[in-house]
Amino acid sequence: MSVKDLVLEELENNKGSYVSGGQLSKTLSVSRNSIWKAIKSLEKDGYSIDAIPNRGYCLSSDSEILSAQSIAKYCNHSLTIEVYETITSTNTVLKEKAGEGAEHGTVLVAKEQTSGRGRMGKEFYSPSQTGIYLSILLRPQFPASQSLFLTTAAAVATARAIEDISSQKAQIKWVNDIYIGSKKVCGILTEAAFNIETNQLDYAIVGIGVNLLKPSHFPSSIQDIATAVFDVPPEDPNYQSIFVANLLNYFMEYYEHFESKEYLQEYIDRSMLIGKSIFVIRNNKSIPATALAINADCHLQVRYEDGTEEWLSSGEVSTKLSTES
Repeated sequence: MSVKDLVLEELENNKGSYVSGGQLSKTLSVSRNSIWKAIKSLEKDGYSIDAIPNRGYCLSSDSEILSAQSIAKYCNHSLTIEVYETITSTNTVLKEKAGEGAEHGTVLVAKEQTSGRGRMGKEFYSPSQTGIYLSILLRPQFPASQSLFLTTAAAVATARAIEDISSQKAQIKWVNDIYIGSKKVCGILTEAAFNIETNQLDYAIVGIGVNLLKPSHFPSSIQDIATAVFDVPPEDPNYQSIFVANLLNYFMEYYEHFESKEYLQEYIDRSMLIGKSIFVIRNNKSIPATALAINADCHLQVRYEDGTEEWLSSGEVSTKLSTES
């Protein structure tokens, strides 16, 4: 880490309190001049830092800048976190990093994506200042057949993290979307590289995009089905950092005890589809059905209008006549 990053970490850990330049210099084993330069660089980046002689430096408790340090402050797991103002796609960039040997637990977080991707090749709307878009790199030690449960675990972790920072009730639409009420607030895209020789995954990337704050408008293609966690920013300026950290805490806890699948029952309980009339999207056609159950393999049981039943292991379903984005 650079001196600048180390100084920011110390200021985040003491947010709202003063830390002397001498203390920072001693803790980080760098010169006072290096500390001063780091402070000036952080101020140039937009951080609100008070400097008082004989007291030191204080990062304002109202600072709203999302950073690796602000997230790590609330995170219970040792992860390599990188934060971007803008990025093409967190999944795309992290796949490149995975191919170059990036370590398990690398997390990319972005405030904007210019080429965000969803399932089925769809574009994922990722405007700046309103959403959080993140991807987690994993190097699993289990068969590729278990990879669906990464999406399941991520869905429960995200739903919990949303409820931690808001009064909203988060539900899950099989297989990978989070809804508030009747509208989508989050999409999850899990991608992986498969090793034929070992029948295991070389790596898996779990991408999660969440609309935290409602934008001025949604594109016409999704304005009827998309929403956000908040209409206006919450009072706590740290809500983004807390949200990301809580999501990572939940997900990594599930991952570290993956075989127990302790998240599975909650995934089923949070389903917004069971007992509802739905449409199974197949070959660009919407087939009417009723969602009956979700089993221990995360397959969705449906009954069609002719009385036949089927267990779906993948695919797309909708609560509306047209395919949802």
